[in-house]
Amino acid sequence: MEKSPVPYPQLLKAVRALSARYVERRAGLAERSALDSAGKRAAFAAYYAPIHFFTTRAIVRHLQPRPIQRLIDFGCGTGTASSAWALECHPRPTLLGVDESGWAIGETARTWRAHGLEGRVRRGDLVEAAERASRAVGHEPTGWLFAWSVNELPATARDRLLRILAGRHPSVSLLVIEPLARSVTPWWDDWVQALGGAAGEWRLDVDLPPELARIRADAGFRGDALTARTLWCPRL
Repeated sequence: MEKSPVPYPQLLKAVRALSARYVERRAGLAERSALDSAGKRAAFAAYYAPIHFFTTRAIVRHLQPRPIQRLIDFGCGTGTASSAWALECHPRPTLLGVDESGWAIGETARTWRAHGLEGRVRRGDLVEAAERASRAVGHEPTGWLFAWSVNELPATARDRLLRILAGRHPSVSLLVIEPLARSVTPWWDDWVQALGGAAGEWRLDVDLPPELARIRADAGFRGDALTARTLWCPRL
């Protein structure tokens, strides 16, 4: 885990602030990014990004998806979730990451390089990227990943995305990962019904690196398990 560029007490404060932003004060996410300060970006990179990596890796190891040649990470953040999936694939897929944040796509490119993964990043809207991908998809087995990204969309964009995903090509394996809290995903049951596949709720016992476990404990987050909910629609 990379050392944070901010002092540890400020890092903890930013970690807690991000948690509150995503859960308690999430109404403004569509208008203002949760990563709107250097401290919050450092907190995300130092804590939430590796948490997403370990959570995604555990989920993918359980799902054991069939091989894919290409993986698209929509709303890629720092690229840790797509890294976790790609590193479980043999052979490794090529990657494409899309995010509206210039900081995020830079972090994604660096994360992939650190893991020895090949891919390219593009700045843009994830719904528009999904629409383009749906038109361009061929017969090569492809993975579409939406990791902790759909919940940040406004309702109109989310509904548009659902229509795109419902018409996806049979060669596409779709994995949606979201927080376990129902308050964050009140739309979840509608998505499960519309897309089919297998819905899961996860409480994962993962041995975290000591530095990450320390941040988790010092930030006051209760419980040792990593949690998430998923919608998994494997390719046909």
